[in-house]
Amino acid sequence: MPDIVIRPTTKFLKAGTIAATIVFLGLEIAYLASWQSYIPSHWVMILPPLVLLWPAARWVRREASKTVVTADRLRYETGIAARTTRTIQLSKVQDVRVEQRMAQRIFNVGDLSIETAGEASRLTLGHVDDPHRLAEEILNRAQPGPSAGPV
Repeated sequence: MPDIVIRPTTKFLKAGTIAATIVFLGLEIAYLASWQSYIPSHWVMILPPLVLLWPAARWVRREASKTVVTADRLRYETGIAARTTRTIQLSKVQDVRVEQRMAQRIFNVGDLSIETAGEASRLTLGHVDDPHRLAEEILNRAQPGPSAGPV
C-alpha cells in the first residue's frame, strides 16, 4: 500500500490569502487616493505588509505539521527548526473520531482524533481534507490482515 501524507487543508488558507490581498489592495488605493491631500497618511503604508503577515503565519504553521500513514505505522511530525516526531503502531489504534463544525462540513474538512492504547492516548489532526475517508483508511490499515493459516 502506498503511504498517505496528511497535512492541514489549504482551503481556509487560500480564502484568507484572498481576503488579505483585497484588504492590501484597498489600503494601497486609499493611500494613492489621499497622497495629495493634507491628511497625513504615511501610516497607511505600514498596514499592507502587516495584513499579509496573517496568511504567511498560517502557511508556516501548516508546513510545520505532517502526518504519514504507512502500512504499519503512523508518524506525526511537527516543527520547523526543531522537529518533534511521534510514531504510533497502527495495531495500537483503538478508535478514530471525526469532528466537524458547520463551516468544516460545508468544505468537507474536519478534525481527526486517533485514540491509541498507551500513555499519550490521543492524537488530533486539525483541519484535514476528507476526514471520513482518512478515518476509514486508517482503521482499515489498523485491522490485522487475513491470517495465513490453513485453508
